Amino acid sequence: MRDALAKLNGAGVEALGISPDSKAAQKKFSDKLHLKFSLLSDHDHAVAEAYGVWGEKTLYGKKYFGIIRSAFIIDEEGRIMAAWYKVSPADTVPKALGVLEII
Repeated sequence: MRDALAKLNGAGVEALGISPDSKAAQKKFSDKLHLKFSLLSDHDHAVAEAYGVWGEKTLYGKKYFGIIRSAFIIDEEGRIMAAWYKVSPADTVPKALGVLEII
């Protein structure tokens, strides 16, 4: 998202990131990666649950609950125009740009 931000902004898109991480952890992450878009804290994962992205995951055979990496395009009226679940970071921007080119 960081590297495509100018192109996304040029298309009238505002990029946001959201996670259950604390604001301090997000600031550290944002500063480290030089992000130029907002990161929102969903500490109680209410937003994640509402969007269906809080779920069971497995790592090294151990099950736990966490964020299922996802991306959404939401229009000005709050309608979800496109959604991708379990999307890879490398695929997020190309998929979003593909949808935006159709619009």
